[in-house]
Amino acid sequence: MSRVHRQSDATSLEFRPSSSPSSPGLLTPMHQPRKKAPESTSAAVSFASSLKSLLLHLICALGLASAFWVAFNSYSLTLIKNSAQTLFVVWVIEASVVILVYSLLRRNPDQCSYVKAIVRGLLGLLAGALVNALGAIVLGAPVGIQHFTKTVHWSLSHVSLHASVFGSSWIDWHRIFAQTKPIGPTDFMICFPAHGAVLGAWFGAWPMPLDWERPWQEWPICVTYGAIFGYLLGLVVSFGFVVYHNRRKHGKGD
Repeated sequence: MSRVHRQSDATSLEFRPSSSPSSPGLLTPMHQPRKKAPESTSAAVSFASSLKSLLLHLICALGLASAFWVAFNSYSLTLIKNSAQTLFVVWVIEASVVILVYSLLRRNPDQCSYVKAIVRGLLGLLAGALVNALGAIVLGAPVGIQHFTKTVHWSLSHVSLHASVFGSSWIDWHRIFAQTKPIGPTDFMICFPAHGAVLGAWFGAWPMPLDWERPWQEWPICVTYGAIFGYLLGLVVSFGFVVYHNRRKHGKGD
């Protein structure tokens, strides 16, 4: 009987939960809450403070102003008398400023280098200019060899204000320009100036068919003025949204 009793005790010891440190899973309390998995950062945008937003907007606006200054003071070009040449100088300078500045706000800096972001911006500039030119022609822009150069340079200058920022990311293009769904400060900084430039160009085209016989009514002069005004207005609106977004986010954090 003693043997049976000892054997049963040994058997019961074998099935007891181990309390050694080598099996930590058995020591974990059942009521301990599980840790939440970190949210995916693939669709997150780089955080831009209100001061950074203001600085970037000022740089882009000064880049646009300096482009017209260089065209007039260095090459004696004006938009009314030399529209194609002036727009060429504008898009070269403005595209360089916008791509170099906004490449600093690229997503996933560990996977996308600064040089790669610049290359993507150049590709986006060309693709956006093609789409913009086709859209302008569909909406009534003049077609012909005499207008080809003006249309090309106007499309490049118009796209250089905003669309080159997203590079070749079709998802971002569709989300911002088709669905108008900004998800963060960087998107606000791009969405509102972009839509402002488009709406400004559309309103600027209204005087073109009128019989006022003014030189600024020709393609694409008045459209360019409208796009610039809408773009600058969009910069102001986007800065306001960035400030509001940052304050709201800070309030939720508190």
